Amino acid sequence: MVIFPSRSANRERAAMTSTEPLRLVRRDLLDRLEADAFDILVVGGGVTGAYAALDASLRGYRVALVEKCDFAAGTSSKSSKMVHGGLRYIEQGNLGLVRHSLLERQRLRRNARHLVQRLPFLFPVMERNGVFDKRLAKAFESLLWTYDLAGGWREGILHQKLTKAEVLSHCPTFNEEHLTGGYLYFDARVDDARLTLNIARTAAFHGAAVVNHATVAEITRDGHGKVDGAIVHAGEREIRVRAGVVIMATGVWLRDWTGRRKGEARTLHIRPAKGVHVAIPWLKIRNDCTVTIPVPGRSRRATITRWGNVSYLGTTDEDYEGDLDNVMCTRQELDFLLEGARSALKTDLTADDVVGSIAGCRPLVAPPGGKTLEIKRNHEIHTADDGLVTIVGGKLTTSRHMAEQTIDAAQKVIGKRSKCLTRSAYLLGAAGYDAQAIVASGGMSAHLGERYGTEARFVSDILQADATLARPIVEGLPYTEAEIVYAVRHELAGTVDDVLSRRIRARLMARDASARAAARVGQILQAELGLSEAAVARQVSEYLAAVALEKSVLMGDSA
Repeated sequence: MVIFPSRSANRERAAMTSTEPLRLVRRDLLDRLEADAFDILVVGGGVTGAYAALDASLRGYRVALVEKCDFAAGTSSKSSKMVHGGLRYIEQGNLGLVRHSLLERQRLRRNARHLVQRLPFLFPVMERNGVFDKRLAKAFESLLWTYDLAGGWREGILHQKLTKAEVLSHCPTFNEEHLTGGYLYFDARVDDARLTLNIARTAAFHGAAVVNHATVAEITRDGHGKVDGAIVHAGEREIRVRAGVVIMATGVWLRDWTGRRKGEARTLHIRPAKGVHVAIPWLKIRNDCTVTIPVPGRSRRATITRWGNVSYLGTTDEDYEGDLDNVMCTRQELDFLLEGARSALKTDLTADDVVGSIAGCRPLVAPPGGKTLEIKRNHEIHTADDGLVTIVGGKLTTSRHMAEQTIDAAQKVIGKRSKCLTRSAYLLGAAGYDAQAIVASGGMSAHLGERYGTEARFVSDILQADATLARPIVEGLPYTEAEIVYAVRHELAGTVDDVLSRRIRARLMARDASARAAARVGQILQAELGLSEAAVARQVSEYLAAVALEKSVLMGDSA
């Protein structure tokens, strides 16, 4: 008889699996900010700042993360949602960035497997007026081979050459008049806001104090002029946070405030580059992948990516000098994108078809001059003489590595040394998650699995305790009221906008319907957080006003 060895539970997986959900209480976190002395304070709750907090926590440091608005409220919720190496970086000659990005892509595919999914990219080949014509097709395939060899192969599938019929099977609305075939290659996508939140929550799971809606008013320094913390304003509270080193991870907002002492010369030139996306009902496009389309008269290509029952059309890449807290898609940008889509598709898209939009700014590190499209997406880390560490640039895909290098720099300031552990560190909900098993037959389990991974059970616990919370919160979208309750109890959602814009992406996917849901979201916030009726009414009113302004600017009714 054959005796098989007994298997032990996987320690790494077991360590990330709990029988109780992580409970984050804002008041307790603020008390920690005030009472504790931290090794590292991270300013900025975007994806880079969140990963820096996670990295430092895993190394055993006492860490605080503060964000003036909400996690991912800026650039990190307004990206193209792609986790990729970037074909155009090969065209720029930046093969090193592509190779490293593809390595980081696969780390995210493993460590955040419930959130990061494979995404095919389709490049149609046209006889004329296309992204690529026959003359360029052979050169483009060489580019795809370079991409695969640089690390695309790690996805387990190489690029494919498609016939005309195969192209149309992926996007039946594509204009076939001059279509001859196409190419398909593979990258990944992610809900950027949920990824950022998940990283921040995982940092909290490992001991970090993570707080949103907490504004850093001042970086403080000791009697020797060395950075020793910050003054933080959270509601009516002013908190003196003590820290051995402060990291500025505020992205494009470094353009307006660097945290440096008054009168100090700037060492980094921040150049915001505006990008916009609009959401269109999927039935207008019917694509099952990201389709690359030409834009008449422009060298820049646009993309259309399916997400749920909408398709995202984007993006632009232009210098932006306006208010970074108030970036919106304009009618001119909308018309530009629609013109490109109408030229490539057999569907007559109009501004009235658009159900939502996002606009944000990439934090490019470059002096004025030249096109933003040609600027390399490298990041820079700078340590000032007073110990202030600044990280800026890069892209979502490489955020883990950027954070690793940032904490390496921060360690030098506090005179300590510990090894980075994030290369193989699961995010909450990823350990033990089997995407194929969970999403195979659809239904509530698949919906929750793609958002929460193995933590989906905690949302279903709420549903089981109160079946009335199974009601959809936003008309036409699958999100339930139970998910809103979970967002408030366990994801630090404190406002109507936190919920509708980022915990669920209703503002982007169904702008007008999200406005109609605002009052009910306010009721849940009131019940869970004990907010006054006046506070709830103010939040609902502010959300409705913001949505109305966004729509007005998009449609060209307002400057």
